[in-house]
Amino acid sequence: MEDGVAEGVFPGATLIVSKMGRTVFSHTAGWRRIVPTRSPLREDTIFDLASLTKPLITTSAVMSLIDSGKLSLDDTLPEVIPSVIPEPKQYIRIGYLLSHCSGMPAWHPFYLALEAVPKPFRKTELRRMLCALPLEALPSVKVLYSDLGFMILEWVVECLTSMDLSGYITKNLLSPLGLKRTFLLQSAHGFPNEEFAATEECPWRRRILEGETHDENAWALGGFSGHAGLFGTAGEVNFLLNLLLSHYKGKRRDFFRPDTVREFFERRDSTGESSWALGWDTPSPTGSSSGRFFSKKSVGHLGFTGTSVWIDLQREICVTLLTNRVHPKRENIKIRSFRPLIHDMVMEQFC
Repeated sequence: MEDGVAEGVFPGATLIVSKMGRTVFSHTAGWRRIVPTRSPLREDTIFDLASLTKPLITTSAVMSLIDSGKLSLDDTLPEVIPSVIPEPKQYIRIGYLLSHCSGMPAWHPFYLALEAVPKPFRKTELRRMLCALPLEALPSVKVLYSDLGFMILEWVVECLTSMDLSGYITKNLLSPLGLKRTFLLQSAHGFPNEEFAATEECPWRRRILEGETHDENAWALGGFSGHAGLFGTAGEVNFLLNLLLSHYKGKRRDFFRPDTVREFFERRDSTGESSWALGWDTPSPTGSSSGRFFSKKSVGHLGFTGTSVWIDLQREICVTLLTNRVHPKRENIKIRSFRPLIHDMVMEQFC
């Protein structure tokens, strides 16, 4: 971890490892900000978790709706969204969105058009654009990791709960768990900037981002969407991983049905080329960011800002690595080789 700072992999990072619910390693290294001035990272520093929003928040909300009987993986978009859904998007199922085979494009710079739209109307305009945007492939034919699919899942949650995603997940998960420093960012987040790990010197916004969502589309939508906008500390993220692991093992049943969690953690390889489960990734046969030693029964996810989580379901090991590798520039990609290295060093202790 200290070498990662010295070699410029990231300005700062926190690593937490737990086994069977007990923390066995925790270390914080480096800086929460290096530009324009240096400020040290603390163990309770709040990170922009980027795409960890997808598994930890949006997927958890979908699991909750399935458990309550309001939603099914086989539901198509017209069955859950009271809006005109054009063909062939009418055939997109909830399970396709979660496993990234809906055919929706990976990404689109919506924020450039949304900038001219008054803020209260931006999500409505986004959803109009999501419906109008052509598919990259027919549903269930091709695997393509997609932010846009999770924007649609946020829409689904709103339609079924009459609450925004932040309100629903806060009421049903984060608040009952007592998590005070994990939240979907909105303009009034309630924390001073010095509690956040800085991210990029954004060329579009022309400033160092600190206490602001790094993802441009999520920022333009008010701070969060179904694909990005979650902030949290390493300790609280690791707590969420252990919560899911406990439900998977049947040790807890208070937030999710264990069978639901098990179904979501199973790889869905309908195309023959996918490592995706439902909202979660699994280790690839070669070149996985999880390294060489996580069992095949593992799930995880990465975030663009330099964050990652992995759960070995067989050994009951959770590994949370939070970094601000995009600070001050996103072109720094040394994290790609660092992740499997640090994961191997961790997992070798259990082999």
